[in-house]
Amino acid sequence: MFVDNLGSCLHSKDNKKIKTVFPTYVYSVLCTTIFQGLVNIPYFCDMESNRQKKIGGILQKDLVEILQGSLRNEGIKNLMISVTKVNVTVDLSIARVNLSVFPASEGPALLEGIKSNGPLIKHALALRVKNQLRKMPSLAFYLDESLEYIDQIDRSLKGEDNPIDDPSLLDKRKKI
Repeated sequence: MFVDNLGSCLHSKDNKKIKTVFPTYVYSVLCTTIFQGLVNIPYFCDMESNRQKKIGGILQKDLVEILQGSLRNEGIKNLMISVTKVNVTVDLSIARVNLSVFPASEGPALLEGIKSNGPLIKHALALRVKNQLRKMPSLAFYLDESLEYIDQIDRSLKGEDNPIDDPSLLDKRKKI
């Protein structure tokens, strides 16, 4: 049995619906893990609980202070990092941190530096939230490209990048 993308119904192996509506506690248990053979894989749910939202907010606020403070201490003036979203798994073991970097050209190099310093960032964050969390989740850092995507849409609407006039722009628009 498994849950489809929206978590709306249970299916059997022959793809017949067994039950279409189930209680919230069953949904949270099913979102926690997906069983594939003997492997237990953590799963990020679309529907976050209040606890997940609170912990995500706490981690986001403290991560912003840590990352921007480190930029200030290094004396870097022409770079800005913001933490756009922190998603936490249901079992609070993994936190997915989405970072937005300006200018965007510095993003991949900065992301590699942040990932290499991940244990130090996790330790500094654990010291800040030690009175609020019992166990510190593992941090997974990703670049948030939503601002670039919005900018592309704005340029297309203004007519600066018109794919009808220049078909070579269509390759840039494909979402991977």
